[in-house]
Amino acid sequence: MSTATATRDRLVAADLMEDGTLLRLTLDRPPANVLTMATVGELGAALEAHRARPELRLVVLRGAGKHFSFGASVEEHRRDQASAMLANFHDFIRRLAAYPVPTAALVDGQCLGGGFEVALTCHFLFATPRASFACPEIKLGVFPPVLAALGHQRFGGLVSERLVLTGEAMGAATAERLGFLTALFDAGDDAGERLLEWYRRTLRPLSAYALRQATRAAREASGLLAALDRALAAAERLYLEEVVPSHDGNEGLEAFLAKRRPEWRDA
Repeated sequence: MSTATATRDRLVAADLMEDGTLLRLTLDRPPANVLTMATVGELGAALEAHRARPELRLVVLRGAGKHFSFGASVEEHRRDQASAMLANFHDFIRRLAAYPVPTAALVDGQCLGGGFEVALTCHFLFATPRASFACPEIKLGVFPPVLAALGHQRFGGLVSERLVLTGEAMGAATAERLGFLTALFDAGDDAGERLLEWYRRTLRPLSAYALRQATRAAREASGLLAALDRALAAAERLYLEEVVPSHDGNEGLEAFLAKRRPEWRDA
C-alpha cells in the first residue's frame, strides 16, 4: 500500500509488441505504481481494448522504475471509499482471471498488497532477485481478500494462511522454491528481454486460437474462477461488514497515513 497520488494523466502505458502478439501493460506511476481506482480502471480498459485481437498470445504486466507496485491506495481503504474501492479492484481481478489469453507479471522490487494479488492472478510470474512479495494488510488492521480467496490454490493452505495472518514478505528465492515463479532471472539480466526470449521460445510458435481454448479450460477446470465468484464475494462481505466499521480496521489505516504507531483496542 502507498500514499502516493496521481499527478500525470497517463497511469498505464500499453504497448503492442512482437507483431501484435504480445501486449505489455506498464504501471507508469513510479516509484510506487499505486493501484488507485483510476489506475485499475485504465488497466481494465487496456485489457478490454485488446481482448478480441485474434493474434494475441500473451499480456505482460510490469511496473515502471524499481518496483512492481506498493499496492492499493491506503486513502481509498478508508471507510468512505472502501466499498467502491473493493468493488472496483475485485471486478478487475475477476476480469483479469477470466481474460481469454495467458497473462504474466514481471516483478522487480516490491510487489505488495493489491500488486501481489494482481500477480497472484496471472498465469505466469517472472521475477528478478530483487523481487519481494507481501500482503502487509494485517499490520494495518485489515486483511487481503483476494489472497484469502486464492492463496490456497496458488500456494497451498499453510503458505497462504501464513502470508495472510502475518503479512510477512516472501523473497524471490522462496517464491521460486514454492513453485510460484515461472522463472527467476539472474541478477544483472535485462528482465524484459529475458521474458521476450521465453515468450518467443514457448508461446509465440503456438496457435493463438488453441491458447485461448486452453486458457479457458484451465481456468474453469481449476476452480479458480469459481473461487473468485463465491470465496472472494464472501471475503469482501466480511471486510465491509466487520472490518470497515471496526476501530482497529480504521486505526491501522490512519496510523499508517500519520506515520505513527497504531493504538489497537482489539475490536
